[in-house]
Amino acid sequence: MDARPYDALLLVSFGGPEKPEDVVPFLENVTRGRGIPKERLVEVGEHYFGFGGKSPINGINRELLAALRADFAEQGVELPIYWGNRNWDPYLADAFEQMVADGVERVACFMTSAYSSYSSCRQYREDLFEVSHDLPIRVDRLRHHFNHPVFVELFTEYARDALAQVGPDAHVVFVTHSVPEQMNEASGGPGCGLYERQHLSVARMVSEALGVTEWSLAYCSRSGPPSQPWLEPDINDHLEELAGKGVTSVVLVPIGFVADHMEVVYDLDTEAKATAEELGLRFARAASPNADPRYAAMIRDLLLERAAAERGESPERPAVGEFGPKADTCAADCCLNPRSQRPVLA
Repeated sequence: MDARPYDALLLVSFGGPEKPEDVVPFLENVTRGRGIPKERLVEVGEHYFGFGGKSPINGINRELLAALRADFAEQGVELPIYWGNRNWDPYLADAFEQMVADGVERVACFMTSAYSSYSSCRQYREDLFEVSHDLPIRVDRLRHHFNHPVFVELFTEYARDALAQVGPDAHVVFVTHSVPEQMNEASGGPGCGLYERQHLSVARMVSEALGVTEWSLAYCSRSGPPSQPWLEPDINDHLEELAGKGVTSVVLVPIGFVADHMEVVYDLDTEAKATAEELGLRFARAASPNADPRYAAMIRDLLLERAAAERGESPERPAVGEFGPKADTCAADCCLNPRSQRPVLA
């Protein structure tokens, strides 16, 4: 349980509004620099207003923090845990200000995003560099965990539970956040397309563990202009396609999301469920890791793995599927965004 040389763990997440008056300012943070008019943000904000103006993500992160602290205490890992968001309170800058005040000198960051892409990795590393580069703290990022055996096992279990609700013959649809095709192609490096390939790998592993052959990958939460190609099919269009082929029941497995935040509770539990009902499809949605104690234990293992490597040891690096464990650091051209020239945490 030796976490040296780290003296803190930082939970890094996206953030979300917690009351109606937060919604539009939060969306302005998310879309800053893209020239999106305020009227459009108010329109998108209706997704949040339908849930009282509150995203579930901050509440889930508080539960995950509690699970992490309980796990650390039980396992004897004597390390404080901080939390900072990219787009809403508590902000990353506030977390670093507190760590400086507490005398933290080296921190390991766990990002609540499991895959490779600009929006799910590099943009976080840009923000981490921005808030930390002039502070007396060394910052390291823990590796991506999409193919950690615990991550895959959890989604297998959640999918199995959902199948039990609608029957073993249901078509399993794995779902993740859509991104522009250009962003996907740049993920992992120019032309690598790791974002989609990593999701397909997880989908295959879960399907094989479940013993199902009828499965597919679909996308949700597209937000770009119609002229810009994004990864498809959209989950609602895909459900119509499946119904047209005679499918009568579906299970949605949100492998692209580590928590039941707005993209899950609105895009899947609300919109996709309504589409399925209109099409006469039996519908179930598998859970997300959220604050599962086993997920917290996986984060602890990733921390101790990286700590051992930084001490010059050769720790076991569990990974399943064809990719192997992701490197601790990213190449300079990994997940580039042509519109962004911001310095980035390596």
